[in-house]
Amino acid sequence: MITGELKSKVDRIWDTMWSGGISNPLSVIEQLTYLLFIKRLDELHTLEERKAARTKKPIEEPIFEEDQDHLRWSRFKETAPEQMFETVKDEVFPFIKTLGAKGDDDGGSTYTHHMKDALFMMPTPRVLANVVDQLDDIDMADRDTKGDLYEYMLGKIASAGQNGQFRTSRHIIQLMVDMTAPTPKDVICDPACGTAGFLVAASEYLVDHHSDAIYKDEKSRRRFNERTFHGYDFDNTMLRIGSMNMLLHGVENPDIRYRDSLAQADDADAEKYSLILANPPFAGSLDYESTAKDLLQVVRTKKTELLFLALFLRLLQTGGRAAVIVPDGVLFSSSKAHKQVRKMLVENQQLDAVISMPSGVFKPYSGVSTAILLFTKTNSGGTDDVWFYDMHADGFSLDDKRTPQPEKTDLPDILKRWGKRKAEKKRARTDQSFLVPKAEIAENGYDLSINRYKEVEYEEVEYASPKAILGRLAALDEQIAAGRADLEGLLG
Repeated sequence: MITGELKSKVDRIWDTMWSGGISNPLSVIEQLTYLLFIKRLDELHTLEERKAARTKKPIEEPIFEEDQDHLRWSRFKETAPEQMFETVKDEVFPFIKTLGAKGDDDGGSTYTHHMKDALFMMPTPRVLANVVDQLDDIDMADRDTKGDLYEYMLGKIASAGQNGQFRTSRHIIQLMVDMTAPTPKDVICDPACGTAGFLVAASEYLVDHHSDAIYKDEKSRRRFNERTFHGYDFDNTMLRIGSMNMLLHGVENPDIRYRDSLAQADDADAEKYSLILANPPFAGSLDYESTAKDLLQVVRTKKTELLFLALFLRLLQTGGRAAVIVPDGVLFSSSKAHKQVRKMLVENQQLDAVISMPSGVFKPYSGVSTAILLFTKTNSGGTDDVWFYDMHADGFSLDDKRTPQPEKTDLPDILKRWGKRKAEKKRARTDQSFLVPKAEIAENGYDLSINRYKEVEYEEVEYASPKAILGRLAALDEQIAAGRADLEGLLG
């Protein structure tokens, strides 16, 4: 999390663009994304120049040719505002749109593919020059600084997107990543990636816990940068933002591409991934005509949350695991499709855990009650006991303000108990977490709502008998009458 001077700098950049006429938060993010990308290209080219100077060899595939030197950030930032504006609008933006044709390298990565639709929206030379100066003043050499800066900017998007999209809080994402504990061997996917928050958190986990393995040689580095992370979305703006988010967190070329996950069946992706992390949009209903037929064969429904669960099972390898967020209705709704999906998870796969979250977790975007499902694809059962946890607090107030309350959080307890959940058999149903046998879940129609199994302790309260209460009322009446008589006497 960024604080102090860096936070103030980012706020000033945001205010500059806002006062300059770019009032849509997503548009602000997009324009800053493009500028950060242009700055990044110059940094990469500079690294290649230094390498060439050390080795006394020319750059094999330069990002900028000799006649394009004026397109580099370090060059145009020194020019007058009007000249800078003309250069960026008429030359730099067309340049980044054509970079993808150079091949699959730093200059022709997934980012440049999504940049093809970039629109230059800076209103005036003054605004552009001001923003460039302020961005240039921020030292983003450190991976964490770049990532935190971008995360902070994304946090300024304070309204839900279309189709049920909204950002998942970073601490909830972190909890899900920590619970699934990615390894360098994992192939990770988010089929509704948005700004790529889950993929970013997974990459950070791998860097923090397995840096020796992912950076040990060129083959390992290439696997981490190009073949570990996969994300789909059908919002081009989100694809551009998500791609840059990954780049600023140190992943050079993830597989982030345009796809309506529920409408397209791609056999190449079937059973491809070993870990799925997702918070898919809860858009209500879809038209049958727009839905992949193989998903409808698993569960005949128009409900997107159920179709996404079917999709996750199709994408996962046998033995693959998933941590996904679902609306509460998935856990207890009585429709045939809901029951079918829950039975499939319990009987055919290995359902590991259901973590019930309070309804304020996604405010101000949404007040819907949600839960985290953790399961493993086996196609042969394996569910013995399901671990339930009733999350009461996540470290923030549960109103629209979401004020930090670090002393009120269940997240460390969830992670601790998850690692030792076999011992939870000793826990009573009145506790915050406990295990429920599969047989009991089946007896309850595969209801996965924690309230179905949680026992509530009621405190016995003793009240006075009606006769005693009437006696006290009579005494009070006498006091009132005496007081009234005294008052009448004083009034003569």
